[in-house]
Amino acid sequence: MGIKAAYMVPHPPLIVPAVGRGGESEIVPTTEAYERVASEISRIAPDTIVILSPHSVMYADYFHISPGKGASGDFGRFGAPQVKFDEKYDEEFAGRLVDMLWDAGFPGGFQGEKDKALDHGTMVPLYFIRKCYQGGKIIRIGLSGLPLTDHYKLGIYIRKVAEELGRNTVIVASGDLSHKLKDYGPYGFDPKGPVYDEKIMEAASKADFYGMLHFDEDLLDKAAECGHRSFCIMAGTFDGYNVRSEVLSHQDVTGVGYGIGIFEPLEKNEDRCILKVMADEIKSSDSTPYVKLARATIDKYVRTRKWLKYPNDLPSELVSEMPPEASKDRAGCFVSVHKGGMLRGCIGTIAPVQKFIAEEIICNAVSAVSRDPRFDMVREDELELLEINVDILGKPEDISGPDELDVKRYGVIVSCGAKKGLLLPDLEGVDTVADQISIAMRKGGIKPTDNYHLQRFEVVRYK
Repeated sequence: MGIKAAYMVPHPPLIVPAVGRGGESEIVPTTEAYERVASEISRIAPDTIVILSPHSVMYADYFHISPGKGASGDFGRFGAPQVKFDEKYDEEFAGRLVDMLWDAGFPGGFQGEKDKALDHGTMVPLYFIRKCYQGGKIIRIGLSGLPLTDHYKLGIYIRKVAEELGRNTVIVASGDLSHKLKDYGPYGFDPKGPVYDEKIMEAASKADFYGMLHFDEDLLDKAAECGHRSFCIMAGTFDGYNVRSEVLSHQDVTGVGYGIGIFEPLEKNEDRCILKVMADEIKSSDSTPYVKLARATIDKYVRTRKWLKYPNDLPSELVSEMPPEASKDRAGCFVSVHKGGMLRGCIGTIAPVQKFIAEEIICNAVSAVSRDPRFDMVREDELELLEINVDILGKPEDISGPDELDVKRYGVIVSCGAKKGLLLPDLEGVDTVADQISIAMRKGGIKPTDNYHLQRFEVVRYK
C-alpha cells in the first residue's frame, strides 16, 4: 500500500474534443500518451487519486488542500458545459494530511478556498481517467510560491499519509511546460522556453529529482511554465526510492509544451533522500567561522527561542577558528538567509550597534529568521536547508554622484533626513547603478524628487 505510481501530464482544454472542435488533432501524440496513462491508472485501480493542480487555489506562502465531501465542475468557460464532473474527495486522507501538516508546523491546510468548482488543471486529467476508471476518490491540492524544496517536502507528507492509511494511491502532477515556445503561440516566444522544456524532459526521463529541485527560478519565470511545482511535489512522494521512469510524449506545436511521463517506485535507496543530500551539501559548504556562527545562532534560536551566548555556547573548535577581530572590532553587518535559491530573511545594521562583530552577527542572525517583516519566522523543519551569508560592512564614505559607484564592488546608502535606504553590492538581478540606487531609495521611502545624498561602502562577504 502507498504510492503505486505517478504521472506527469499537461492540461490543455483543447485536448477535449468538445472544446477543441477539431483542434485536438494537432496534439494526437499527447492524446495517445494520455490514454496510456489512463489505462495504467485503471490497471492499478487506486483507492485515492491525488491531483496536483496549478489552477486550483494558490497562495504565495501556503498549500491549499480542497476541503469538503467533493466538488463538481465543467468546461463551460471553454464552450463545452456538457462535459462535466462530480467528484468525491477522500475526506479521511485529506483530513489526516492536514493534521500531519499542522503537527509539523508546515504551511498547508483547508483554509482559504475561493472557488469550490473543479479547475481545468484537475478536469483535463479526469477526462481521460474517468473514461477508463470510475473508482477512487480524489484529493485536490494547489501549489504555492514557496521554494521548490517545500513542494518536495509536501510530497513526502503525502506519501506518509498514503502508507499510514494503507491507501493504494496514484499521483497526477498536472502542469503544462513552457508557454513561450513559438512566436505564433498565445504567449509569444522566449529563448528560455525551449531550454526549460529540454531540461525538464531530460530530468523526467532519468527521474532526476535532485535536478528538478535545482532549476533556477529565473528560468522558470522566463519560460512561463505552470507545472514545475506540481512535478516537485510528485517527486517528493518517491523520496528515498529508486524510480523507473518513462517519457511517453513531448509536443510544442501550439507554442505551449505538453509533456507526459510515468514514474513507478522500485527499491529503497538512501542516496535518493534528496533533501538529506541537499542538507549535507549545505552544511559542508559552511567554510567560514562567521557563517558557522550565524548558523549556530539560528539553530539555537529557532529550536529553543534562546539566544546564543558568545563564546560560551560554541564548540571549542569553532571558538578556535574565530578571528581575533570577531571579539575586538566593531562593524555593521548583514545576515542573509536563502532556501532553495529564494530569499528567506535578511536583516542588518549599517553601523555597529553591538560591542563587537560576533555579537553583531548573532543579533542580526536572530532578526533575519524571526523579524524580517516580509516573511514568517523560520520553522524548525527548514533549518537544514538554509543557505546563510554574512556581509561585514566597511565604513561608509560620501560620494558626489552615481559615477563613483560600481554595483559589483560597492554597496550604496541613500539618505534624506532621517530616511535611509541601503543595498548591498553584487546582488543577483541588480545589474546597473541606476537600479541599485532606485531599489535603495524605495527601501528607504525616498522619492526621486527628494534632496538625497549618496554614500558607498565595501563589504567582505562570507558564505
